[in-house]
Amino acid sequence: MAQMDSFVEYTVELLEKVGPVQARRFFGGWGLYLGGRMFGFVADGQLFLKADDVTLSDFQAAGGRPFTFESGGKPMETSYWTPPSDAADDAYALLPWARRAVDAAQRAALKKAAPKKKAAAKKQPAPTAKKAPARKKAAPVKKAAAKKAPASRKTARAKNARSARKTSSRTSRA
Repeated sequence: MAQMDSFVEYTVELLEKVGPVQARRFFGGWGLYLGGRMFGFVADGQLFLKADDVTLSDFQAAGGRPFTFESGGKPMETSYWTPPSDAADDAYALLPWARRAVDAAQRAALKKAAPKKKAAAKKQPAPTAKKAPARKKAAPVKKAAAKKAPASRKTARAKNARSARKTSSRTSRA
């Protein structure tokens, strides 16, 4: 990982009150992340925080400036704004601005997720009455061979008598 400059380290320390902020290389600067979402960045020694429709007026009223860059010879304005100058060196003054930025990043992530859910819903057919999930059939259980009950004395005698008759009739025919 690239070495952070002292201003980035200082900014991360100021933002510790928001939560476990991480700084990662981001184009020519450093992106600031909380919970995997980028809520700000440091570029050219200046902190910029995420703003949206809900918080933009607060940043403007506090004298913030948007991050701008040139694209095709035209200046492009982003949704990242500087916090008020009095909050630049004070963790407690910076805290509400950082929270606004984290909330804006959260709202932006929810907006991005909503169209994906709608598109997925359009692809799937309309839900029908749900059936109970099919149960797996149990493996057949092998039954133990049933033991034959001993024949009663009468049936045993009858069987013996029949077999004796069969053998005697066979011997008399020969």
